[in-house]
Formats: sequence, structure tokens, C-alpha cells
Amino acid sequence: MPGPPASEPGAPAAPGNPEPNAPAPNGTSRTSVAAAQAGAPAPGCASPGSPGPNPPVVNGTSQDGADAASASAPAAGLFPTPPLPEPGAPPPDPRASNAGGADCSPRGAEVSAGEADIQPVPRRTYLLTGSLVLSLLVLSLLSAGLGAYDIPLSDVVSSLQHRVGLGGHALDRVGESVLWNVRLPRVVLALLVGASLGCAGALMQGVFGNPLAEPAIIGIASGAAVGAVGAVALGLSFLGNWTVTACAFVAGLVTVLVVYSLSRSGGKTEVVTLILTGIAVNAFAGALIGLFIFFADNAQITQITFWQLGSLSQSTWPRVLAVLPCAVAGLAVAPFYARKLDLLALGERPARHLGVDVERLRIALVLVVALLTAAAVAVAGIITFVGLLVPHLLRMAHGSGHRYLIPGSALGGALMLVAGDLAARTVAEPAELPLGVLTALFGSPFFFLLLRRTRRKQGGWA
Repeated sequence: MPGPPASEPGAPAAPGNPEPNAPAPNGTSRTSVAAAQAGAPAPGCASPGSPGPNPPVVNGTSQDGADAASASAPAAGLFPTPPLPEPGAPPPDPRASNAGGADCSPRGAEVSAGEADIQPVPRRTYLLTGSLVLSLLVLSLLSAGLGAYDIPLSDVVSSLQHRVGLGGHALDRVGESVLWNVRLPRVVLALLVGASLGCAGALMQGVFGNPLAEPAIIGIASGAAVGAVGAVALGLSFLGNWTVTACAFVAGLVTVLVVYSLSRSGGKTEVVTLILTGIAVNAFAGALIGLFIFFADNAQITQITFWQLGSLSQSTWPRVLAVLPCAVAGLAVAPFYARKLDLLALGERPARHLGVDVERLRIALVLVVALLTAAAVAVAGIITFVGLLVPHLLRMAHGSGHRYLIPGSALGGALMLVAGDLAARTVAEPAELPLGVLTALFGSPFFFLLLRRTRRKQGGWA
């Protein structure tokens, strides 16, 4: 006895016919249909074993033709067959078969992540970097020529060309001596100290997650000051002219290690504990400095006071060579931590989930900051606000990404200190103002405005 006629595709189901999920005549159960639907690929993406969006044709009928013919009309509507390509058209790419254009290849997510990581450099990055480099070059040449004994800019360039073998001519005996023994060591030292302090400030703000942090917050500067003041007050001279510098450098590093050891508990170091420990160590260092000054004589008190105010007046080529290895090492290592600092800005827990060893990162960066700051303070004294102002100004101008913030802060710190040293030498000629006084004089009002701006932006501190 012949069976009922098969319904045409697209025709409505006749009354009494089984529903799409009912057992099929060939024995297919509802569970099999549900399993097939659960194992179906995402819309628009072919499964690994499927022939693709256009199955091959055999005897004029596609391989899934029988399945489509045996399925009911509603089921055929759920998985429509794509139209065949026109004759002569190139075969379609299976990866582009989805409506959204996403890559369905096994490495699609990995390629997308890699492409997202490689982004074009914004135009403002080139403009800001070029402006900083050009300003730094021009200001350095001007600083080498201006002072109590003026040297024209053309003579400065000519003498530099003569020394490197690119033509030019040598200056007279006095001009050559002033330029190469007084001015250029001072300019180079200002570049190194400013770059070190600016880079250290950017690192500290990234470690603490606070744009108001600076290297002095963990006691590096005060510890170095204790070493230098103690060497002067006790009359130490076991290293000759290098005694004060060496004592300041060693004392700064030791202070950082003490602060970190005291703030570490249970194998972890909390930021709040580190800051509070640094405040306590700063207070203790101030007390030690007061005791040394009390027992020092008048000549020693004058030397201690001038060193605490910060100055580059004692710049020589040996001092440049003394700070050069520490500055170059710290400035070379710091950019490698830029990506981890960006992840740390999301928070400690998300950074750990993304594979960042927060504790090891914090230890490494605190050591880098200690190296940069201790070397700078040892040769130039206490110079404040450079590590606070420069990174925050760059963050306002360019953004908070550390890939540019770290090297940009080094350039900005060098520019700020060269400009400050030039002003200290020329504002009150023939006298010389302490460099630390000028940076604090202009930095403290900006710090106050920064606090007001942050409070207004956050709607209060509570």
C-alpha cells in the first residue's frame, strides 16, 4: 500500500502530521535532533568536518539534498542552503562565510589579538616627541653658551664640530676652557639627572597607581641626604672628593631596602603599608639630619645647607662618569616594564589573572627607581617636583600609556632640569640660585592646582 505523498518544501504541515521534533519514519528520535542542533557550528561558520558553505554536487544533487528533502519545512527554514556561485566566479573563502566577517579559522582569535596589539602610532606622538627633542637640543646649546661668560651659539656649534672632526674651529683659550670644563659637564649632568628623576617619577606613579606619587615618597632622597650630611658632619674623606657622593648613593639604596623590608608581610607588600613606612622613614631621616647639623661647625653647616638645596655647580666630567652607568642602566631597563605597568593599572587582581607577577614587578621597579634616584641625588642634592610634574604633564597631554610615558618622562625631565639650571645661573648673575629652590618654587603651586583638579574631578576625597 503506497504511503502518503511527501509534502513539498515550503508547504505548511498538514493537520495530523508529526511535529518537527517528533520521531521520524526512519527512526530518528527527538534526542538525535537536539544533539544535532547542539553540535551545530556558530551561524556563518562551518564545522571542521563539514564540506563548507557550498557542498559538492553529485549527479546534480548536493550531498545534503536527501537530508533537506526528508526534513520538514520548518527545519529547512532554520538552516537555509546558500545559493550556488555563478559560473566562472572564484570559490568563496570559508572564513568569510559568516555575516559578521569574523575569522572562523582555528587561529582567528590569536590573529585578531595580535592585530589589535599592533596599532598605528598616533600623530600627536610624533609631534610631542619631536617638540621635546628639538626643544631639548636648542636649550642645551643655549645653556652651554649663556652665563657670566657669554659664548655665541655659532661658536658653541663650531667648537663641537671641531672636537668631533666635522670642521668648525676651536675657540680662544678662555672660551674653550669655559665651554668644555664648566658648561658642557653641567649641561650633560643636568640631562642625566633630569632624565633619571623624570623616569623614576613615571615608574613610581605606575607602581602605586597614583599620579601624585614621586620617588621621595619611599625615602630615597631623605636616605641619600642622611648619607651625605653624615659624611660632611663627621669629616669623612676615605674616598677623597667622592666621599659625599658615595655615602649618599649607598645610604639611598639602603633606605629603600629597609623601607621595603619593613613593609613586607606574609610574602606580600601592600601599597598603603609601603607609603606609610616611607613616611615614617622620612621622619626618622629628618631627625638624623637635624642631629648632624647640630653637631657640625659653621663651615660644615654651610656645605650641608647648600647640598640640601640642590645644585649642579660642582659638575665635572668625573661626576658625569659617576652617574652615567646608573642612569643609562635604569633608563634602558625601565621601558621593558611598560606593558606590565599598563596591565597593573587595571588593578592587582586583574593583572595577576593576566599573568603579571605583581610582587616581582614591584620589587624590580622599586630597585630601578632607587638606582636612578640615588645616583641623581648623590651628585646634585635634593631636587624635588621633577618626578611629580613631568609624568603628570605628559599624562595630560598624551595619555596614561606607559609605552610613551616612560621615555617621554625622561625627555621631559631632562628638558625641565636644563631649563631650571639655566635660570638658576642667569636670573641673579653673578650669583647662582639653588636649583632645588627653583623647582620647588614653581612645582609647589602646580602641585596645589593638581590636587584641586583631582578633587574636583573625583567629586571629593571621601
